[in-house]
Amino acid sequence: MPLRDLLLALLVVVIWGLNFVAIKWGVAEVPPFLLTALRYLGCALPAVFFVRKPDVSWRILIAYGFSVGVLQFSFLFTAVQLGMPAGLASLVMQMQVFFTMGLAVFFLGERPLPVQVGGAAIALFGLLAIGSEHLGAATFVPLVMTLAAAFCWGLSNIVTKRAGRIDMFAFVVWGSLVPPLPMLAMSLVFEGPSALAGLLSISPAALFSVLFIAYGSTLVGYGLWAILLGRYPASLVAPFSLLVPIVGFAAAALVLGEAVTQYEIVGSVLVFVGLLLNVFGPRLLLRIRGA
Repeated sequence: MPLRDLLLALLVVVIWGLNFVAIKWGVAEVPPFLLTALRYLGCALPAVFFVRKPDVSWRILIAYGFSVGVLQFSFLFTAVQLGMPAGLASLVMQMQVFFTMGLAVFFLGERPLPVQVGGAAIALFGLLAIGSEHLGAATFVPLVMTLAAAFCWGLSNIVTKRAGRIDMFAFVVWGSLVPPLPMLAMSLVFEGPSALAGLLSISPAALFSVLFIAYGSTLVGYGLWAILLGRYPASLVAPFSLLVPIVGFAAAALVLGEAVTQYEIVGSVLVFVGLLLNVFGPRLLLRIRGA
């Protein structure tokens, strides 16, 4: 991979890691359902007028938009608002790798290798270590909600797989048309009309958060990611996402002053080891067998 594309991959990692800090700032002023609606309004407009609809059915687009927008980010934003640390959220969301693997067994007939199952088991022990410290605490429910968000991300990955080889940037843009209306309706019902009225006095930090989440994290981040996936094998590009929690933890500590406990450190290490086994384990086995 040339230096230019390597820097693009690292830029995506930094953007996605900083995104969790932006979410923390955003939900401090904008309720989660309304923030989700604003995110996808920003993703869809005005890009949808300049990007051709991908060659995929509306059924797939709606399924993608619902799973990633209405479900995934509703859970994630609500979890962060309820107290989920930004750094820890960036790590727990990577459990989508294992949820995707499990869902692929049922919906796509794929069979994970034993080393990948082992990686999932190690990551599960890591989550149990993290969760054991939060049992009965105020952050236990946000932790479970973040896991639910990761599961919904896994669902959206299965839908994306069903879509086939298409223009992923266009897929993200057109799929972004789905969440705004249901999320605005949910915001009116559960967060009240005052949530919309509060946008009139939104602070610069919260406004930056909304713009960063919509344009930086989604359009720029996913756009560059799609370009890299178009140039190189997924096996070369995908491992860069393992760096996102490192940026997330560092940014949360430096910008938000979040502290990390010993249980969270041990659990995070186990989850990270599990992710490494899942991504690199199959190739290591092939090399060992071919030696």
